[in-house]
Amino acid sequence: MPKNMMVPCLMLAAALACSVAAQPPAAAPEKPDSEKVKALIEKAKKAGGPMFSEEAHFFCEAPRANSPSDPPIEPTKIFDNVYVIGNQGTAVYVIRTSDGLLMIDSLAANQVESQLLPGFQKLGLDPGQVKIVVMGHGHADHFGGSPYMQEHYGSKVYISAADWDLMEHPPAGRGGEKKAPAVLPKHDQVVVEGQPIVLGDFRMMPVSIPGHTPGSMGYIFDVKDNGKTRVAAMYGGTILTPGIISDAGLQTYLKSVAHFKDETRKAKVEVELQNHPLMDPIQPKLDKLKARQKGQPNPFVVGTANYQRFVDVMAACTEVNIARRAE
Repeated sequence: MPKNMMVPCLMLAAALACSVAAQPPAAAPEKPDSEKVKALIEKAKKAGGPMFSEEAHFFCEAPRANSPSDPPIEPTKIFDNVYVIGNQGTAVYVIRTSDGLLMIDSLAANQVESQLLPGFQKLGLDPGQVKIVVMGHGHADHFGGSPYMQEHYGSKVYISAADWDLMEHPPAGRGGEKKAPAVLPKHDQVVVEGQPIVLGDFRMMPVSIPGHTPGSMGYIFDVKDNGKTRVAAMYGGTILTPGIISDAGLQTYLKSVAHFKDETRKAKVEVELQNHPLMDPIQPKLDKLKARQKGQPNPFVVGTANYQRFVDVMAACTEVNIARRAE
């Protein structure tokens, strides 16, 4: 090698060596589950049965957060009076009443023009008829579209007191940094457990389910399926990624799931709706609904016993995550 090339080559080799040395060490492999945890996972799978095997796998073994890249869904009328808009990770439900429309959640602020309003248009619904926007909990992927609905259509926003406070005084990020303030809806109505939300002939009952946020809410309400009344519920504060939740938060969540189970059992809930339909994917249900023939069941109607199994899996997998923490 010519002498005039040796120095640059030696410098390059040294730089590469330093670069390699500066790389962070490979992440340690995750600790294998203990026999106790494995037994709890099997308990969760047994609780869910064949219908909710995917839910048990999601919550116990492969959780993930919703994402802006989740594929959009076709806006669909899923019951006589209920429509769904959004994507496979985050969904909004629009309910037609005798006095206008009620909407559960509102997507993120940057999804109003791309998903929410086009969904209304495809369904032939007038967003100006949305009188109430009810929130499952106070995170921006749920309340983000509500300021637009307030400003343009005069919709009233309903959230629990604890989550109004969470939105207006968000905690610092995990590194202690202050989060950029989201555009918030004007403070309208407070949701309280046991105090029904009524619009025209429609009535929904809130159930307090803290854990994911301090003021997360579940909702129980009637829907119509080919003229027949069915009882639906939505757990509006599902923990998708337990790693970011504190020990105390997981314990609170476990109590909330038990409370929701009791309330949905008493109400004879038979319809499963989720604002984050990741654990029980929504697209296969929409495909079945599209191909549904007269007399065939609605895929969102799971039955009273199966709805309890759905909630049981949430509880059992929370026990799994608490046991992992303890070890």
